[in-house]
Amino acid sequence: MYAEFDDTLVTGNEMIDSQHRELIGKINDLLRSCEDHADRKGAVRMLNYLADYTEFHFKAEEQLQEEIGYPGIKEHKAKHEELRRTVSELHEMLEEQEGPTDDFVEMVNKNVTEWLYYHIKGFDRSVAEYKFIRNNEKMI
Repeated sequence: MYAEFDDTLVTGNEMIDSQHRELIGKINDLLRSCEDHADRKGAVRMLNYLADYTEFHFKAEEQLQEEIGYPGIKEHKAKHEELRRTVSELHEMLEEQEGPTDDFVEMVNKNVTEWLYYHIKGFDRSVAEYKFIRNNEKMI
């Protein structure tokens, strides 16, 4: 099952939305690399790409939150840390196994894809809404 960026994931912030599209692409690259269960190196490489892009994205999001004075930044950073831990656990799984197993794919779907959907629809959307409201208050 591949991840999909659809209208329910649009936050209204162009930077965040474009990075989310890219993140979903990286998740799908990882899932495609798992189709050949014996390709541990390919899965590790794709997981590394996903981890690197996730770090880039989190830094951009957190910088935006600091710039706009977002009041929920501490909780948002804690949620980002959850995904970092998940990615670390996925690395450990690949190290312990011959290749990406069905359990590994299930963990990617549940703990990365589903986490991202939930995070975007709640946490990231609230940042975009806060930024929009803050910008429009200045116009009044």
